[in-house]
Amino acid sequence: MTQAYSVRPRDSRSPLLVFDESTAEAAAVVFLETWGAEGEETGQAAVIVRELETGREHCFRIDLDTGEAQPCG
Repeated sequence: MTQAYSVRPRDSRSPLLVFDESTAEAAAVVFLETWGAEGEETGQAAVIVRELETGREHCFRIDLDTGEAQPCG
């Protein structure tokens, strides 16, 4: 089952894209694959994912080499 998520870079208000994915983590990874984010010096990029149905937000750091998503913490 999928749901709609909006995703944007953590340090920016745009671009904001919407994806139908099975998890917030998957939406974060697809965003980076689609948007082509520039990584931080650490080789990671941080994004904010919002569940459109509930408004709940998640922050993820994505490893640009492996595509693995972890909560920002």
